[in-house]
Amino acid sequence: MNRTALVLSFVLALFAAAAGAADADKYPATIALFKNAGESAAFFQNSYAYAVFPSIGEGGLIVGGAFGKGQVYLHDQVVGDTTMKQLSVGFQAGGQAYSQIIFFQDKRALDQFESGGFEFSAGAKAIAITAAANASVGTNGVTSGASTGQRDATTDGVYNDGMAVFTIAKGGLMYAAALAGQKFTYKAR
Repeated sequence: MNRTALVLSFVLALFAAAAGAADADKYPATIALFKNAGESAAFFQNSYAYAVFPSIGEGGLIVGGAFGKGQVYLHDQVVGDTTMKQLSVGFQAGGQAYSQIIFFQDKRALDQFESGGFEFSAGAKAIAITAAANASVGTNGVTSGASTGQRDATTDGVYNDGMAVFTIAKGGLMYAAALAGQKFTYKAR
């Protein structure tokens, strides 16, 4: 088990270094990408706020992890910084990178996100280069989606417990059927 923990720590350190290298110019580009990507475009009109993660790196071999840094926007103004860390266990192999945006339907949903906490979910996903498919069941409901490239955001197109999550595959090769726990942290500016 110590070897697995060491490998996981190394993978997470690599993700942290890669995500930390992302400069501020990637946020407007990522937002523009989601504004032009399928169903996610409409959510900019009717959401209370949103969190953007330009690049999340994920990898695993039985035990896996993911990491990404983001910003939270209220009325298109940055109001805070956020990080996402994930630990997963199950049948999984490979690595991937993706962009993610989380829309908050109302102030209550944003407050829940800002308070931090875990969301446990079980799911299956596969990604090859920039095509992806996913399905998951978790504490915030059921989600599913598919992406064939940077113009297609994956989602089921509805709010679950006041939040809607969209992802765009950036690349990689990964298959996973795993139990995952995500932790978001938030720091107001």
